Amino acid sequence: MPRLSLPEHVSLPTLAGLGAILLWGLLALLTDLTAGVPPFLLTALTFAIGGGLGLALVALRGGLHRLRQPPAAWALGLGGLFGYHAVYFAALKAAPAAEASLIAYLWPLLIVLFSGLLPGERLGARPVFGALLGFSGVALLALAKGGFGAGDAVPLLGYGLALACAFIWSGYSVLSRRMSAVPTEAVAGFCLATALLAALAHLALEPAHWPAEGRVWGAILLLGLGPVGAAFFLWDLGMKRGDIRFLGTASYAAPVISTLALVAAGRAAAGWPLALACALIVGGAVIARPR
Repeated sequence: MPRLSLPEHVSLPTLAGLGAILLWGLLALLTDLTAGVPPFLLTALTFAIGGGLGLALVALRGGLHRLRQPPAAWALGLGGLFGYHAVYFAALKAAPAAEASLIAYLWPLLIVLFSGLLPGERLGARPVFGALLGFSGVALLALAKGGFGAGDAVPLLGYGLALACAFIWSGYSVLSRRMSAVPTEAVAGFCLATALLAALAHLALEPAHWPAEGRVWGAILLLGLGPVGAAFFLWDLGMKRGDIRFLGTASYAAPVISTLALVAAGRAAAGWPLALACALIVGGAVIARPR
């Protein structure tokens, strides 16, 4: 398996983006530990934890004024954070989870493609090929889990919603680069607003079912601190200051890390599809790595 080595000149923002990908790799395991918690309630609780902690850190640094941002910045933040999760939940209800997740995971490839539209950026063959190689690894994992099996009807609505997810998150990520003047501290406000909208959606659309076990609350806390907390701040920094194409391709490592974490926890079985997917994704990252 090829070894992913970063050049000495790799920037700290790029490393921050990689940190977000690593945290997202723990999302599946921690979410699995919260089974039974309604999706919008889980979103509200975890974003409230992540946004609340972020707000506290911003306040300690005397940066609360950084939360005052123009409407366009708030629209982008809420569209990316709340919009993605709301549409993703809808996609999972309208299509099989494996298929919907695979289609939604076109967003790293779209980030690489859309990055060519940014000022001063040129889209070369290496990052595109690397992103396609990474997607083939994710597709292999999905197919190995039984995705895209034959059914009585094609859930076009669910597939369409999943594709919308890919465009929402890739658009949010790339447009964050265009709004580089918006400080990363503002993400705390976006997270808290997302928590509020998710709470309203929970009250309107879901039955009230609060977790009762301490283990579940522990998983919710870890989610809020990591994959649904620190990860969004790190990703914002990576998108605004780091190597956006490399991070787009490297994002395909998240589902592999997720699978490895589930295997390590005894909640999934290892096999040759996982090993081959790792090779494809790491190989794609090596090809697309910054020079």
